[in-house]
Amino acid sequence: MSVPRPSPETTETPGAAGAPGRPPGHQDGAPLDDGAPLSHGLKQRHLSMIALGGVIGAGLFVGSGAGIAAAGPSIVLAYALSGLLVMLVMRMLGEMSAAYPSSGSFSAHAERAIGPWAGFASGWAFWVLLCTAVGLEGIGAAKIVTGWLPGTPEWAWVALFMVMFCAANLAAVKKFGEFEFWFAALKVGAISLFLVLGVLAVTGVLPGTDSPGTSNLTPLLPNGGEGLVIGLLASVFAYGGLETVTIAAAESENPVKGVASAVRTAMWRIALFYVGSMAVVVTLVPWDSPAVVEQGPYVAALERLGIPGAGQLMNVVVLVALLSAMNANIYGASRIGYSLVRRGQGPKALGRVSAGVPRIAVLASSVFGFLCVLLSYWRPDDVFPWLLNMIGAVILVVWIFIAVSQLRLRRVLEREAPEKLVVRMWAFPVLTWIALAGMAAVFVLMAREPDTRVQLYSTGAMTLALGAAGYVWQRSGARTRAGD
Repeated sequence: MSVPRPSPETTETPGAAGAPGRPPGHQDGAPLDDGAPLSHGLKQRHLSMIALGGVIGAGLFVGSGAGIAAAGPSIVLAYALSGLLVMLVMRMLGEMSAAYPSSGSFSAHAERAIGPWAGFASGWAFWVLLCTAVGLEGIGAAKIVTGWLPGTPEWAWVALFMVMFCAANLAAVKKFGEFEFWFAALKVGAISLFLVLGVLAVTGVLPGTDSPGTSNLTPLLPNGGEGLVIGLLASVFAYGGLETVTIAAAESENPVKGVASAVRTAMWRIALFYVGSMAVVVTLVPWDSPAVVEQGPYVAALERLGIPGAGQLMNVVVLVALLSAMNANIYGASRIGYSLVRRGQGPKALGRVSAGVPRIAVLASSVFGFLCVLLSYWRPDDVFPWLLNMIGAVILVVWIFIAVSQLRLRRVLEREAPEKLVVRMWAFPVLTWIALAGMAAVFVLMAREPDTRVQLYSTGAMTLALGAAGYVWQRSGARTRAGD
């Protein structure tokens, strides 16, 4: 297959390590970027809404209930702490993605900064995570629909959703953008309405409700520090999905502007949607109410306000969130896989592009996702739990690669291309090191908890295996080039 000419934004000039375009860690002569012949069909409104809606996932609507039950009112502190960590990670990723737009995002940056093995390990680990998440989200969406239509098979609904979003991603990228635009608009509208109603109720302005005051906010730590730790771990993984906007930016009309805008607004989006909504929920509803876990925190809060049909209303919102995540994860997985292959780190078939879309990569990602669904039915007691444990801490591994890459690339950019620093990491390198320390602390906390310890070890084993495979791939490629 002929390699298309790289776009101006991703072209690198050959040279020795440390020379312009050849950051430290990169093997001389190896592919540096994906040279993507992808279309640029995403408009700024698509990127803006993807960035806005990307922080609102099903984990926020449903998964936060277990965190509240463990941490009590201190869940607000947990989300604030993990939110600060995510803001730093997004700022680092934004700095690199604005300087080097690429559909490979952090994987391409890791290759530049550390070496091909790092791009291989982080990229394929994230691909497995996204594909597995597609299947899990499909199962969750099917459970909601079968609740409305009892007697219909779950797998058939999952298959329908898979076909629908696979088809959307096989079409021009603007189709994906339109799907995500409207999905995100619905999620943003729903969470915004919830926040408005919640604030009115908390202040005693909402008709028919009495302000609870601060009665539900004590004790702050009902289960002590251990409960806060559980809530903190739950909140960290609720932020997954923010990386999609840096992947999508490479196919936008103005990648640099798109990334810069998304990253600069990340702080208020996280503060408003995550920390703000948690504060509203724990103020309105007692943290130990069974409804928080059984019905979900948002349903419990809406029913506390006497909103009729609150349960079904939130089911619709959660369904939209799940379908949005399926769409975005198929897109993200296909682009990460495509970028890896274009950089010589995977089967060449995945790199084939038709009408500006890596259709083989889209199909492969969708098939892997549906395979995960089938495993949940065929091997629910061994293979499927093993797969879930393996991806349990992937997002943290990716964040570490992002931080290390930013530490190395920032120096190169300052020395060789300062004009590319459109987005700058705050207080570099101090905050980057603080972020790395925060990630290490999360790993320690995971090792202390029996439920997350298995995930930590399983993800670590997968990362080591991928890193070793990437190193072997890197060395074999170097030998092949030396023999040419």
